[in-house]
Amino acid sequence: MCCFSQPVQSVSATKIFARTGEGENQFVIYSMSIAANRDLAMILPLPVKKGAGEKAVHFISLKEYPNFFEDMELGFPMPATRGLTDGINTAPVPAPASLEVVRVGNFEASFVPTVKDFARLDARFRLPAGTWNKLPGYAHYGFAVFKLKKGAGPIHPMAFSFPRRNTDKLFFPTVHIHDGKVHAKAEFDHVLYCQPHEHQHLELLHWNESPQHARSFMKLDKSKGLIEPDQHCYKMPMTGELPNKDTFLAVQA
Repeated sequence: MCCFSQPVQSVSATKIFARTGEGENQFVIYSMSIAANRDLAMILPLPVKKGAGEKAVHFISLKEYPNFFEDMELGFPMPATRGLTDGINTAPVPAPASLEVVRVGNFEASFVPTVKDFARLDARFRLPAGTWNKLPGYAHYGFAVFKLKKGAGPIHPMAFSFPRRNTDKLFFPTVHIHDGKVHAKAEFDHVLYCQPHEHQHLELLHWNESPQHARSFMKLDKSKGLIEPDQHCYKMPMTGELPNKDTFLAVQA
């Protein structure tokens, strides 16, 4: 998903990894290359469990593993033979307490549990007033917010876990939001990666499978437990003009 608090010159080479954690939790790792002439925030709407509090999202630093996705790509050295290769009141009230901002590697990050809680966020992280009123589909989402510094080039992967509202689906934040609008179609330059949890089956018809287990190409000592060592990884490119929506992958018990 591309949702920024300030204009950007370009965004490309988006890579997203998703994996089910324990219970209702899911991991997401997100990376991209960006060009911006001012500091800004990137906002990722998340389908969090209803009633999730402001401590629900756990941010994980991958500052020491900037090549996470380069290593992931090493797991796919040749065209896969399985699946397809292309994807798819007026009384005064006290001011609310500010939301916590945490340092995650090279980023500052916050979790905004509901749309109304954006008013509690540092002003530099906010979108223009009324933006989310135009996007009713996200009324019950929470939001991971990352402050990015101005400049051009790739940024190290951003990682976090969150409690899913629907544990029957694996979530990828792929919808593009520009100028407070969600257009029917958008230009994609994405690669999605995933990995099944132990004893879990995913609907992977359109995904390529790594020939080997993750331990053969990922640096497990740097991956902070985000990778299952003895499971295969899966990959699906999303490129060109595609329907502009988030991506969900069905989980089979």
